[in-house]
Amino acid sequence: MGVLIAVIIMLCWAAHLAFMLFFQPINLLDGWFWVNMLIQTWLFTGLFITAHDSMHGTISGNQKLNHFLGFLSTLLFAGMWYPMLIKKHKLHHIYPASEQDPDYHVGNQSFFIWWFSFMKQYVTLWQILIMAVLFNIGLLFFTEIQLIVLWIIPSILATFQLFYFGTFIPHRLPHTPEMGKDKSRSLTKNHLWAMLSCYFFGYHSEHHASPQTPWWKLYQVKNNDVNTK
Repeated sequence: MGVLIAVIIMLCWAAHLAFMLFFQPINLLDGWFWVNMLIQTWLFTGLFITAHDSMHGTISGNQKLNHFLGFLSTLLFAGMWYPMLIKKHKLHHIYPASEQDPDYHVGNQSFFIWWFSFMKQYVTLWQILIMAVLFNIGLLFFTEIQLIVLWIIPSILATFQLFYFGTFIPHRLPHTPEMGKDKSRSLTKNHLWAMLSCYFFGYHSEHHASPQTPWWKLYQVKNNDVNTK
């Protein structure tokens, strides 16, 4: 099931991106333009959530296949280097919301300052080169404005979505005793909003408590937590 869901997300991402590039005019007054931009942003977010599951080995019991899908999804997301992401994500789970956590920002926790610090941890020279090569290949078929608006901007918006629901809201100060050793809070139970906002990843304390649970089963962990309270 994990492999099937991962493949569906990647195929939906690719199909919708192709639809946008071939058929969606860039018209700020067109409501469907904005709807499609939101859908593409959400699908970009799905790529990274897929990669995140692969970092925890939850896509497939075949770890070669598991890591291949993780490598592919991070490459499609923004040319990111999957082995580096694994190392840094392990640190996040070992030292959550601390100086040793690469996702956490000690000091001024305003949204954009923390987001910028967060992005510096993961943007590499190789990623920039890969994206530059892909961009120039894309110019053989599409205009510069098409690639920037319909491909690049949704990927950047997805970083804000991932950061806001997966790092900023769950781990920001104040840290209370109820958050436990993971210093993580969770969205209140609303499965539709949790899915639309960030693939159930807003159920963040549940993820830290059960990192072996794939994203599409986190709502079950949330249900169990609510039922035992």
